[in-house]
Amino acid sequence: MKKYFFLLFILFATKSNSQELRLWYDQPAKVWEEALPLGNSRLGAMVYGNPVREELQLNEETIWGGGPYRNDNQNALKALPEAQKLIFDNKNGEADKLINETFFTRTHGMPFQTAGSVILNFPGHDDFQNYHRQLDLERAVATTHYTVNGINYTREVFASFDDDVIIMQVTADKKGALNFDIEYVNPSEHRISEQNNVLVLEGKGSDHEGIKGEIRYQIHTFAKNNDGKIRFSDNKLYVSDATTATIYISIATNFVDYKTVGGSPEKKAAEILAKAIAKNYKSAIEKHSQIFNKQFSRFKLNLGNIPSGLQKTTTQRILDFRNDQDPSLVTLLFQFGRYLLISSSQPGGQPANLQGIWCNSMYPAWDSKYTVNINTEMNYWPAEVTNLSETHQPLFRMIKDLSESGHGTAKSMYGADGWVTHHNTDLWRVTSPIDFAAAGMWPTGGAWLSQHLWEHYLFTGDKNFLSDIYPVMKGSADFFLSSLIEHPQHGWLVVSPSVSPEHGPITAGCTMDNQLVFDILTRTAMAVEILDGDKSYKARLLSVADKLPPMQIGKYTQLQEWLEDVDDPKNEHRHVSHLYGLYPGNQISPYTSPELFEGARNSLIYRGDMATGWSIGWKVNLWARLLDGNHAYKIVNNMLTLADSDNPDGRTYPNLFTAHPPFQIDGNFGLTAGVAEMLIQSHDGAVHLLPALPDKWATGMVSGIVARGGFEVSMKWENGEVSEVSVLSKLGGNLRIRSYTPLEGKSLTKAEGKNSNSLLEPAHIKKPLISDKALLKGTSLKPIYEYDINTVTNKTYQLKKLQP
Repeated sequence: MKKYFFLLFILFATKSNSQELRLWYDQPAKVWEEALPLGNSRLGAMVYGNPVREELQLNEETIWGGGPYRNDNQNALKALPEAQKLIFDNKNGEADKLINETFFTRTHGMPFQTAGSVILNFPGHDDFQNYHRQLDLERAVATTHYTVNGINYTREVFASFDDDVIIMQVTADKKGALNFDIEYVNPSEHRISEQNNVLVLEGKGSDHEGIKGEIRYQIHTFAKNNDGKIRFSDNKLYVSDATTATIYISIATNFVDYKTVGGSPEKKAAEILAKAIAKNYKSAIEKHSQIFNKQFSRFKLNLGNIPSGLQKTTTQRILDFRNDQDPSLVTLLFQFGRYLLISSSQPGGQPANLQGIWCNSMYPAWDSKYTVNINTEMNYWPAEVTNLSETHQPLFRMIKDLSESGHGTAKSMYGADGWVTHHNTDLWRVTSPIDFAAAGMWPTGGAWLSQHLWEHYLFTGDKNFLSDIYPVMKGSADFFLSSLIEHPQHGWLVVSPSVSPEHGPITAGCTMDNQLVFDILTRTAMAVEILDGDKSYKARLLSVADKLPPMQIGKYTQLQEWLEDVDDPKNEHRHVSHLYGLYPGNQISPYTSPELFEGARNSLIYRGDMATGWSIGWKVNLWARLLDGNHAYKIVNNMLTLADSDNPDGRTYPNLFTAHPPFQIDGNFGLTAGVAEMLIQSHDGAVHLLPALPDKWATGMVSGIVARGGFEVSMKWENGEVSEVSVLSKLGGNLRIRSYTPLEGKSLTKAEGKNSNSLLEPAHIKKPLISDKALLKGTSLKPIYEYDINTVTNKTYQLKKLQP
């Protein structure tokens, strides 16, 4: 009966979600940040929904500026010892100048670029009524409805997961009422022609910073009608006197891999188009939505709602959130993050960049590259925990590429083994520093990226995967084994030269570097043990890790960002890099390192609650790890402020893209990960249920949320307490449950001793150094209950709140 009731609850939540998981508006998009995003990982489209002039702004994942290139500076290796000496002599300004002259080139990365737009012009549709446009997150379909002169018009658009094209169907409810033309608008060098009843655009990526543009691409647009006429004239396609017309857009480039651009865009675009148009529209849209929903529907979330919420446009809901606190808007934004990740990152494709797969410029902000000192990693924080593990695969492929290209950078610029990458890369997988010393002189990008490989293993227990990516982890570890330098004052091994990302001077041994190097060394050592590798190599890894600087608590009771106690408690810089060890790392625990836990909390308080969109996303996760659900919820509130012309300081655009500003997709992904982190945590030795639940979400349910160890959890809570839990054990092994609420269930025993499940192993760190001036007050924690279940593979376990 209990299991039956829980199933009914999930079914009810599913029905409720289907009504709520839509973005909708009562007017067309006027600007790009109001348009609705569609994507199938390779192709992206932004749909404006204008009755008179419909615009589909297009992207293809490999349309970038430049071509294969390297940006290593061969003068770096010779200058390295002098730069390190200047840093140790506290001559940071001189070190900065030397590094800018010898570590950088004039090439700072290539831009991700738009493929332009397909425009559909509808003469006479100016005076429209009954307007409605929406994006259905469960079907991945954008729809526009409106009426002109008593005739109802409908447009459906999707980026097909099955046919790999953009498809739009336009219909009228009066026979022969459709009359429109199709044209291209494209800012790149291009040529348009008609070939075999297909409107073809041939374009190219631009030259950039001395690197020749070598990307060639073609867009093939075809119209299929049931009645009426189709003709071509003046580089346009005309549809007249039709009742229904279906538009197919196929895009392909000559990109093969980061070293090769020898493909045939015309052949690929034509072949994809031919297969797509051979299918009927109904089966095409149904198959697309089926494939998409197979991933999207794994995770259900219900935080409650308010009765008036669904009657408001999405824009109005954002405006009203500060007053009505509609929890279903948080659910929508959360699921929108999952929608974006599915739509921009699928196996075999490129990873989601700074703007995912959506970009309307030839030269977007920060080139819409891969910024790996936080932003790229943040894109993938939701992948495992929100049950979208396969979306992680493009990042893994890029990390492998970087391990290849970064080997040359490690050798030529540092004289080191292994591989290295700095704070940015692009389609061409460059690995040397870009921009300038205070931002780009950061050689620990590979160490951070490699943590995603390890985290995937912890969630899946896939030893074949671990064996496959072990050389990548080893290569990153080898770089630090051969490049760390002894600090002349402290005797610790440190990274030098480096920076605390985008904050402060050129330095040695900043806290984030120490945390990252600790993780790559110790986790590679664990991989050696699991794979029964070289024990002497494991011993060397752990020996070097033991010589890294410990974390330090400074005079303001803060976790120090640098070796020196120079943090400014009034500085609210957007980067909180020294808190990596709290999240996404697991080195700071309330249960095993309370001083560091308190210091991290103080540091986060000093940095303030308002920041750029991506920084807000990080802070939600950090406050969740600090087990403070109400403060995490306060940060969620800061994200849900409307960003428009009247409020440029808002952090969410009308289409739910998050604002740096401008748009960066990492804020969306960080927010989604943060909400999940408020509901479940599994980094600190146990699966913690509702670790940071805010008062505003006193009643709710979640299903399909994933913990490390291969545990898939569904649970219901009431009055802020867990009431029912269902856990599917995909791997077997010991499940240690941590809860603020006492539980009961079959096979449940009180936890004792060390957890035997290595996939839930907490970090084992050095004892921190604490300033004599630091007046720590201690942290008050809720009492916890811990239980063990010796689980069996693919068996589900039911628990509930212990009844008095």
